[in-house]
Amino acid sequence: MTSNEYPVVLTVEGTAGSDAGTVDSNVAVVNTMYQELLGAGEIAPNALRSYFVDFYLTQSLGGGFAQYVFTAQDREEIDAYIREGLEGMGAAGHADLFNRTAETFDSLSEEEADTYLDGVADASDDGVLPEPVQAMEDLDAEFEALLETEDLVALNAAWLRGQEGLLVLNDDELTAHIAKRVAALLDLEERRAEAEEEALENAPEFEIIIRELCDIAGYELQRITMGDPNYDHNGETVLAWRFSTDHGDFLMIEDEDEAFMLNPDTKEIVAAVEFEELEEDLVEA
Repeated sequence: MTSNEYPVVLTVEGTAGSDAGTVDSNVAVVNTMYQELLGAGEIAPNALRSYFVDFYLTQSLGGGFAQYVFTAQDREEIDAYIREGLEGMGAAGHADLFNRTAETFDSLSEEEADTYLDGVADASDDGVLPEPVQAMEDLDAEFEALLETEDLVALNAAWLRGQEGLLVLNDDELTAHIAKRVAALLDLEERRAEAEEEALENAPEFEIIIRELCDIAGYELQRITMGDPNYDHNGETVLAWRFSTDHGDFLMIEDEDEAFMLNPDTKEIVAAVEFEELEEDLVEA
């Protein structure tokens, strides 16, 4: 199945509600597909175009084009989705404004771009902003004014509802639909391994320690539930992290040199790792 053959998928609740509810339904479905490791090439192109138009709208309302630039990880790709989405849903005014705004921003010098992105009014002695920076400020104001006559949420929602081959599913049907598509991925295990590695690279230190302790114990971590800053350990108040595994609930506490995995009922040390050893493992990984 090619990307053009994937349908736009909305929930029953989303299509039965407001325009904002319809757009939010598409956003939620796309987010779920990403979370379940489907890639952009396995999601309906128009679902992605709608998704990124809503992303652009949300960011621009929050902080102008500057906030969009800050939060867009790959502008070349996302800009293309937005342009195509705006054109597809008939938002001609917004399409023209987006192109002019992107072109103006990309023409800024490094200093001018920093001034605009930082939100710093680097005005001259007479209080006038540098002309290119003022141009960006004016375009931001034009964006908000244009929303009064060209409602992006309404246009986006109507476009989604009118998609050819649209699937409208209840929650159980949506779960089954995504699961079926994920199960058909030939490299699913590779994707899971890459996602786990990326998550581990971005994990906080306490999670890395807990995962290492679980590996040593031979247990599977299920979830980290909470940090307890008032746990009594050998008469001392320490920070303890509570977590669940396939063998039950445990605690992680640290001292100067190592961390321990404790049974909260028996106080038995199930596993321990020295910080020096943990650092060596991370470097090797």
